[in-house]
Amino acid sequence: MESSHVQALQSKHAGLEARLREEMNRPAPDLAMVQQLKKHKLRIKEELSAT
Repeated sequence: MESSHVQALQSKHAGLEARLREEMNRPAPDLAMVQQLKKHKLRIKEELSAT
């Protein structure tokens, strides 16, 4: 069961990374969105390191 949780977190992390890359490649990135995505990614990364 824990393995599926870790996989779900890794999948979310990868999705956030893709969204972050996409936002940063825009001509005028939304900096508030970038900051929010980074914070969310960090929370997931911390949860992954705790498992």
